[in-house]
Amino acid sequence: MGWIGSFCALRVCGKGTEYFSGGATRIEHMSNYDYQKQLQKVWEHAVEVYRKGVSGPDEMFSEAQSAFLASIGQNEQEMFDYAEDYANGGDPAFGDVAAVADIRRAYFLNVQDGKPSARVINPDALPAKSAEVDGIAWLPRIIEKAKAKLRGELHPSVMYGCAGDRAFLRRCDIHSAELLRKVWEEDGNDAVVVRWVKERMKRA
Repeated sequence: MGWIGSFCALRVCGKGTEYFSGGATRIEHMSNYDYQKQLQKVWEHAVEVYRKGVSGPDEMFSEAQSAFLASIGQNEQEMFDYAEDYANGGDPAFGDVAAVADIRRAYFLNVQDGKPSARVINPDALPAKSAEVDGIAWLPRIIEKAKAKLRGELHPSVMYGCAGDRAFLRRCDIHSAELLRKVWEEDGNDAVVVRWVKERMKRA
């Protein structure tokens, strides 16, 4: 998989982002002002080439596109998954992708100081889809997925915002970005997140 973040350190500076790879320093300029325009171009490219038959993230992105994704705490597998689901079912749309990416980017740059986590969550360590909290199936799993997404620690085989997540969140009337933000705000206090979800479900 194209996990450039695992071998390419980066530092955000005033004029852009410095990428360090293979002992050499290469300067790329990632505009913070219009980074979502850049993200939209990458997403549109991903959808287009997927529809043309590209079947994996390794073939989907140029080196520059991969570097841009790494600079905002994203990776190629995530963008491939978004493109695949959108091309096949029309969901998630770019606005949904951008909302989640914005929270992950803020956490990556401000909490992790632009340094990718060296940890990857074992998919088998996640709660089962049938696991429940207060009688609500799927909630334990999606909370743990949100934590891993926030830290950039999801295994490539696990997607935050997958079809199952979207179905659950739709029933709760919660956007995937809202849940991600709440998980960040509560910083490990899962009980508060659970109460918040239950309140939203009552009004859904």
